[in-house]
Amino acid sequence: MRSRTPDRLCAEAVELARQAAVESVGAEVVGEHLVARAEAERVVTHTFECLDPAYRGWRWAVTVARAPRAKVVTLDEVVLLPGPDAVLAPEWVPWSERLRPGDMGPGDLLPTDADDLRLEPGWTGDDEPGAAGAELFDREDDLVVSDPHVQPAPARAQIGAVADELGMSRPRVLSRLGLHLAADRWEKTHGPQTPMAQSAPATCTSCGFLIPIGGSLGQAFGVCGNEFGPADGQIVSLAYGCGGHSEAAVLPAPPVPAELILDETVVEPLHLHPDRAGGSVEPDAPAEELGHS
Repeated sequence: MRSRTPDRLCAEAVELARQAAVESVGAEVVGEHLVARAEAERVVTHTFECLDPAYRGWRWAVTVARAPRAKVVTLDEVVLLPGPDAVLAPEWVPWSERLRPGDMGPGDLLPTDADDLRLEPGWTGDDEPGAAGAELFDREDDLVVSDPHVQPAPARAQIGAVADELGMSRPRVLSRLGLHLAADRWEKTHGPQTPMAQSAPATCTSCGFLIPIGGSLGQAFGVCGNEFGPADGQIVSLAYGCGGHSEAAVLPAPPVPAELILDETVVEPLHLHPDRAGGSVEPDAPAEELGHS
């Protein structure tokens, strides 16, 4: 049990503790003596300021002790410990909690726990049927096939083989919790509360580019198939919307050019000549008007 009062001889062994720290790390990084703290009966830790700029706020901790009824103080250990103002690394977080969407790259593997709450068994039951099923398949007369061209039936049925034949080959599927988590993620990225949906002219329920999906999530989500939309190929809420809605705006029909009109009326050309005096343009006068009669 730790004593509140440091042992007198151990507490007075400041120089012994300093010498041990200097021999371990060098005199240039050992600062002044800060405090002596009792760790246990006749066990005291002396702390010295750390002058290493890379460990600002840290302290050198030198632990000394003495045996019962002994007058000689001995050295236990020298370590570097953080002080109240020390710069520390952030608390370690498991990789499974640090992982974020988009972190996986080619070749990466993401294992899932056997008891992952987001998953549940795709089918239930033992590998082999119960007593009733066993009795049924133990009847050899029902399993004998005389025709060599007919594939014989298996000696015993297995749940995995039956599930695979029925299209239920996935050992685990999304649980109710997994479905809710997926729906919450999709609602945040492409849901009705996003700025894009708030300014959209209509929702995806009436959009021709919406691709329906099956399952229970198909009642609230679909896939966008508009290559020019912001969510092309993404799962979108039926209440989502964007400016690429198929019925938001219809392009006006191109204008029809007017019918070509041909004017076949013959018009005599009007000959013009510049006026000699003022440079104005006047039509040529007939010959009789010019005195040529």
